[in-house]
Amino acid sequence: MQFHSTPLAGAYSISLEPFVDERGLFARTFCQREFAAIGHDKDFVQFNHSRNTHKGTIRGLHYQNPPHAEIKLIRCIKGAVYDVLVDVRKHSPTFLQHFGIELSAENMLMIYIPEGFAHGFQTLKDDTELIYHHTAFYTPGAESGLKFDDSRLDIKWPLPPTIISEKDQNNPSVDQSFAELIRRK
Repeated sequence: MQFHSTPLAGAYSISLEPFVDERGLFARTFCQREFAAIGHDKDFVQFNHSRNTHKGTIRGLHYQNPPHAEIKLIRCIKGAVYDVLVDVRKHSPTFLQHFGIELSAENMLMIYIPEGFAHGFQTLKDDTELIYHHTAFYTPGAESGLKFDDSRLDIKWPLPPTIISEKDQNNPSVDQSFAELIRRK
């Protein structure tokens, strides 16, 4: 695996290094020693699978508040997504900045999202599937989110949105979530 820094501190895109022969391919998607080299020292406690039927579907932007904040490792295993992370760490120099990357079954990239980031994605193909690894258990009372189309974030989603859950449509704006911090800056 090769870890590539993103503009957001602590977040990495990860290239797999597949071994290919006449049988197909084999690639390592996690190695405790290699992840320790970037400072990862937590156990993954929950793995989730997301299947999305229609191109243009948006999920997110989701995160869990401390003490239930989580690190996520995400990989697209079928189709393609535009994956977005937003820094919601209140004392971070990149607070409320975002980074987007295409993850696909073809490019085999993964994204490592540290604690303190909101996450979402838009499907670029029908029948897209992702695998998520989490370092914290899903805790409904700790979940939070941001509006996917908040003008303050100015995320350029590649496609017109087709399907968004009612819950995600009703996520709060950045101003509703962080008004006091924004005023202080």
